[in-house]
Amino acid sequence: MEVPLSAGPGTPTRTPATPADAQRTPIPGTPGFVAAVQDRLTEFFATRRPIVEPLGPVFVDAADALERFVLRGGKRTRPAFAWTGWLGAGGDPDSAEAGAVLAACSALELVQACALIHDDIIDSSRTRRGFATVHVDFERRHSERDWSGDAAHFGTSVAILIGDLALAWADDLVHTAGLAPAALARFAPVWAQMRTEVLGGQLLDINGEAVGDESVEAALRINRYKTAAYTVERPLHLGAAIAAADRDLIAAYRTFGTDIGIAFQLRDDLLGVFGDPEVTGKPSGDDLREGKRTVLLAEALRRADATDPSAAHLLRTNIGTDLGAEDVTRLRAVLTELGAVDEVERRIADLTDRGLAAIDSSSATPAAKEQLRGMALAATRRIA
Repeated sequence: MEVPLSAGPGTPTRTPATPADAQRTPIPGTPGFVAAVQDRLTEFFATRRPIVEPLGPVFVDAADALERFVLRGGKRTRPAFAWTGWLGAGGDPDSAEAGAVLAACSALELVQACALIHDDIIDSSRTRRGFATVHVDFERRHSERDWSGDAAHFGTSVAILIGDLALAWADDLVHTAGLAPAALARFAPVWAQMRTEVLGGQLLDINGEAVGDESVEAALRINRYKTAAYTVERPLHLGAAIAAADRDLIAAYRTFGTDIGIAFQLRDDLLGVFGDPEVTGKPSGDDLREGKRTVLLAEALRRADATDPSAAHLLRTNIGTDLGAEDVTRLRAVLTELGAVDEVERRIADLTDRGLAAIDSSSATPAAKEQLRGMALAATRRIA
């Protein structure tokens, strides 16, 4: 779902779509769709400049940093699900409203930017997509210019505000997209629910780590709200709302979105431990070093507590520490031997089957059903 992007220190650019992809109707899963979303976002950022410039160069720099972050790349998964939800509910891609719908769908990328920028602060991440994270970028600017005060605190403070700006501008893009008043009225409450859910998921995650909640139920709840709700479920719901879909189709979309979204995160959890660094772009076993409270770990601890106290002790004393390659290999073996890996794979398969069944029996258009099936399988069977 990606098109190659070039994003150096200057203004980000995208590789032009090939003639075959430069079609009037963008199809999710093609470079043409990614390029179309990229164009909408680029156009939106251009409309913000007259608002930003009077505030002075400090704010211009911050806004430029956000623009680079958003346009630097990404699969544009959330707009793709929203657009497909609209099409599946009868939206006409050749209608006069299609451009406004695509612009509103593209606003999801700004919500994603807010979540990622703040998540990088929470996780103390130093890089994102091969570049310094926003807070690290501004920490370095502070240090290089020998400003007063603590550089790390400055970087964090600026990044928080840039993340907030992304969320505010997501609303701006929705309200300037050009949706008909009735469509916007249907869209707005779903949008509000989604924003609350993603922030709630983040808070559940932080709190779970602080209180040491090791339950499978807690990990699944975090997956539901931190990932599934704003990655698949609500984007589909938003597209359906614009198209005035009936309750049954919305219910089917939400079932599909919840199940596939959670399965997506479960696959991510497995890749975070067993993924090939050459493919994932992440260090091998990084989730173990970070001590992430995943369903995989929760299931392993549940089983170890019941059958193998020494394995439980090994996991609790090693997860979240500076693990070497041999340590990672040992922990992988324990997770596998306890049956936790097989259990997560079973959950992924069951969730995928249930989600696909919900779509297959729905009133979504045949083309949308086919598209969603392909997107679901790509999300749950991926290797990166």
